[in-house]
This record gives sequence, C-alpha cells and structure tokens, in this order.
Amino acid sequence: MNDIEKELEQIQTEAEMAEFHKNYLSKTGKLTMMMAGLKDLPASERAEAGKRYNELKRAIESQFFKKQASLRAKAVNEKLKNDPLIDITIPAIKKTQGSLHPITHLTRRVAEICSSMGFLVVDGNEVVTEFENFDAVNIPADHPARDMQDTFWLTNGKLLKTQTSALQHEILKKHGPVVSAIFPGRCYRNEATDASHEFSFFQCEGMMVGENISIANLIYVMKTILSQIFGREIEVRLRPGFFPFVEPGFELDGSCPFCGGKGCSVCKHSGWIELGGCGMIHENVLKMADVNPEQYQGFAFGFGLTRLAMMQYAINDVRLLNSGNLEFLRGIKR
Repeated sequence: MNDIEKELEQIQTEAEMAEFHKNYLSKTGKLTMMMAGLKDLPASERAEAGKRYNELKRAIESQFFKKQASLRAKAVNEKLKNDPLIDITIPAIKKTQGSLHPITHLTRRVAEICSSMGFLVVDGNEVVTEFENFDAVNIPADHPARDMQDTFWLTNGKLLKTQTSALQHEILKKHGPVVSAIFPGRCYRNEATDASHEFSFFQCEGMMVGENISIANLIYVMKTILSQIFGREIEVRLRPGFFPFVEPGFELDGSCPFCGGKGCSVCKHSGWIELGGCGMIHENVLKMADVNPEQYQGFAFGFGLTRLAMMQYAINDVRLLNSGNLEFLRGIKR
C-alpha cells in the first residue's frame, strides 16, 4: 500500500492518472487480478482475505479520486490565471441572476423599518411547545380559539406553530419587562389550499412593553410601518376585535394604498383594507412571563406578510409563492 501511495503522489498529469487507473483499478488491473486469486485460498482464509482486499481497494480508490480532483482543480485555476481572454472579475454575461423571494424582500423591508424605530428583530423556532403556542398567550386547553387553528401536531407532543404569537412568552422572559421587538416567521395550519389559502404562510408579530404604553403608541407605530411599506401616507383605524392575548383587541384597517382611500376594486370601494389584528397585551400573558401588569403595559400587533406581498406585487394566487415557479418569480417587479 505504501508503494502505491508513493506512486500516486508522484503523478502530475491526467495522462499519468489514466495509466495508474489502468494498472490498478481497471478490469485487467492488479487489484482485479488479486481479487480473482482469492478463490485459490483455503476456505478458512477467504473471508479475512476478502475483508483486507476490500479495505485496500477502498483506500486506493479514495486516494485516487482525491488526487484526480486536485489535479483538475489545479488545471482550471491555471487556465483562469494564464488565459488572457478570461477575466473572472467580470460579471456573467447573458446569465439569469437570482433574486430575493417576494416574502424575503418584504420581511427584510419590515425588519429595516422596525429596526430604525428601535425594535429588536427576533427569529424563532417553527416547532414549538403547546404551552408556547397556546397557554402562554391566554389560550388554555378548553378555549374555543384553539378550534379555529387547525394544528399540525407532532408525535413528540410539540407542534408546528400556528401563529407568530408563540414567541411572545419567550421574548418577554428573555428581554422583558421593557422590550420592543418584532418576530416575523413561517406559520402552519392544516387547511385546504386554494387561491387565497395555504397550509404554510408568513406572519409578522410585534410588541412593545414598558411603562405608560398606550393605544396611541400602537396607532403611531402601525401608521409608520404601513406608510413606509407602501411608500405613501397610510391612515389607520381600529375596530373592536377579539384575540385571546390582547384586551382590548382590535381589527386594524389601513386606508387603501392603491386608491388613497377613494374606493377601488381592491378595497371593494370602501376605501379601507383589513391588514391585521392588534391590541393591548392581556394581563394574563404578562403575568405568565413574570411581568407585573400593574407597573408595565404593552401592545401587540400581527399582520400577514404573505397577504401584504400579494397586495404589493398584485399576486392573485397565494399558491404561487410556494410553487418554486421561476417564471412567476422573474415576472414580479420589485
């Protein structure tokens, strides 16, 4: 084996590699002849000899392929270095270049906006515990809100998170009681898919907790985020809505960014588009995270990044976003 390794190390060309392969690894090579000779050994010795033969062959093949890859890489580098017609610093010509997925682009834009306002941007797990997804956000086992979320349960008792609210407890425990954070991410619900529904979608949750936090702070933050996302002044309005982890809770509407609130087919001629839910964080949520609701208050908000992307890029079928269809992705104007 040592002699074979030394012979391999001294090889400098592809032609020499081919000769080595012919001498040792081909059908007429020395290793093949060695294998043929095993049948002449006593039966008691064949198993051990066959084992040693296989180990030797694998070792030689491994060294051979490493040497071959090294020589080929060296040849390519030499060509790139010495060929005056090749300039590897020039961008590829007439080559289709990649781009960010619409959801990624929008997520980064939201993170950039919120970071400029002092919010942390937190990335969380997609697999969470029942406590994180439900109990910690004021949805106990007997709460009817659980029936609204068709959940993917795993065999170990955990689940694919149905809402980004599942990170509220962890963030409050780690950064509270004074914290401003957003946590965008993928969520899952076991439902039939159609042009407006998917089992996998993206949300962005945010919250601000501290002393003397009010609904006025919530309105200002949402107005700022939405106006910067759409690139024009967006008015917001709050309508009463129920979410177990906030009290009071609101449905958040924004003035239609396409018609400026005048009325169009997108907003069904109402001038408003429903964009998400929000409200003041429920005291039970604060207590479970060891935050004193008598001293600290906060608001939480959530909106669908998938829905926003469909609005912003005029996408009429949510399934396209997860399709991997390159023609569709190339056709989106960002």
